[in-house]
Amino acid sequence: MKKIVAVILCALMPAAIFPSDNSYKVAYDGGSIPGVKAGTGMKLYFDSSEIRLVKDKNDVVVIPVQAVTEISYGQDVHRRVGAAIGLAIVSFGIGALMALTKSKKHYVGLTWADGDQKGGFAMQCDKNDYRGVLAGLEGVTGKKAVNSETMTVKN
Repeated sequence: MKKIVAVILCALMPAAIFPSDNSYKVAYDGGSIPGVKAGTGMKLYFDSSEIRLVKDKNDVVVIPVQAVTEISYGQDVHRRVGAAIGLAIVSFGIGALMALTKSKKHYVGLTWADGDQKGGFAMQCDKNDYRGVLAGLEGVTGKKAVNSETMTVKN
C-alpha cells in the first residue's frame, strides 16, 4: 500500500511544480480594438503592471494598469425560447418547462486613457470566471467596478 501511495505522489509532483496558466477565457464583444470582430475568443491576463488580451499567443492589446479609467459590469438575461421550441417538438412538457428558464451572460467593460490614446472594450466572461475577472481587475487597478444597470443614461 505504501508503494502505491509513493507512486501516485511521484506522478502528481511534476504537475504541481509546473506553473498553471493564470488567464481567463473571454469573448470580445465590441469596442475600440481595431481588427477584432465581436465574438472572438481570447485570453485575458493581468498582473501588477499591465492588462493583456491575447489571441493565438499574440498580444491584441496591452493596457498599463495606471491608464484604466473605469471598470464596468453588466448582465444580459433572456429566456431560452429557441431551445424550448426544439424540445417541444420532442416532448411538449419538457419544452414548456424549458421556456420558463433564463440564461445570463456576464459582461465586463474596460476603458482607458494613456496619454492621447484612449479606448475601451466589452468582453463576455464565463459565469464561473466573471467574479474572478472583476476582483483581479479591481485589485490591480485600484478602481471599483461599476454596475452598468444602476447607471442612468442622459440624452
